[in-house]
Amino acid sequence: MHRRWLVVPVLALSVIAFGVAAQERAATQEQAERGRRLFVDQGCHGCHTIKALGTPIGPDLSHVGARYSEAYLKRWLRDPQAQRPSAHMPQLELTEPQIAGLAAFLSSLE
Repeated sequence: MHRRWLVVPVLALSVIAFGVAAQERAATQEQAERGRRLFVDQGCHGCHTIKALGTPIGPDLSHVGARYSEAYLKRWLRDPQAQRPSAHMPQLELTEPQIAGLAAFLSSLE
């Protein structure tokens, strides 16, 4: 009887943790989707490519998420020259939610 009592709370905690993780994944996917739309709406594809989409003036971003963290990408989007003074990318006028969305999208590209 004592054994069953220990199994039920562990199982319940597992179900709760799974539900929270699923909600976090869904929120991250929504933010990445907003970032994907911003990539097109803000004209990022005018200089960058992602797979077949875009113009190859700047770096190909198809696998940028495998190289850089979301936090780094946020810093880059806020001020590219602060990250690399020789960067050719201009400083963009993006809001913090736009930066978060673009960084979530770019970091998902592995």
